[in-house]
Amino acid sequence: MAATLTPGTWTLDNAHSEIGMTVRHAGISKVRAVFDEASATLQVAEDGTSDVNAAVKAESFNSKNADRDAHVRGADFLDAETHPELTFVATGFKPAGEEFELTGDLSVRGVTKEVTFEVEFGGQAVDPFGATRAGFSASTAISRKEFGLTWNTALEAGGVLVGDKVSIDLELAFVHQG
Repeated sequence: MAATLTPGTWTLDNAHSEIGMTVRHAGISKVRAVFDEASATLQVAEDGTSDVNAAVKAESFNSKNADRDAHVRGADFLDAETHPELTFVATGFKPAGEEFELTGDLSVRGVTKEVTFEVEFGGQAVDPFGATRAGFSASTAISRKEFGLTWNTALEAGGVLVGDKVSIDLELAFVHQG
C-alpha cells in the first residue's frame, strides 16, 4: 500500500469518510450505525513503511435512534463518559492479492485486542482544489464480548437482543499534508 502513496503525513478527511458498524438485533435483523467524529493520521516513509493512528469519539455514535444512541453511549456499552475514545494503532501491513491486511491494536472501553482489517486501496488523486487525496475501504468483524461489551437481554422466543459479532466497515479519505 505505502509504495503507491506519496510519502509524508496524511490526515483523515472526516467529512468524506464513514466509520460504520453493524450488529444483529433480536436475532432477525441488523442495525447499522456510524461514528460521526474521528481523527486519523497515516505516516508514509520514503522507504514505503507506514504507520496509522486513529481515534473515534464514543459520544459520536449515531444509529438514527436517540434512545438507542444514549443506551449505546452509556455504561452498558461504550461508557463514553469514562472511555471517550475508541482507538486503533497499526502494527503491520501484509499484501493479500490486490488488497492488503492491516493489523493493529483496537481499544474499546479500556480493552485492547489485536484485529486485522481487509483493506482495499482506492487510489491517489489530486482534487479540483489542489489537495492530494487517497481512499481506502476496510472491514473486519469483532466479538463485542471480547471488549467487555456484554450487556444483553434474553428474548422470549429464544436467543438474545444484541448479537455478539460486530462488523466494522470503513470508507476513508485521507488528505496529504506534506
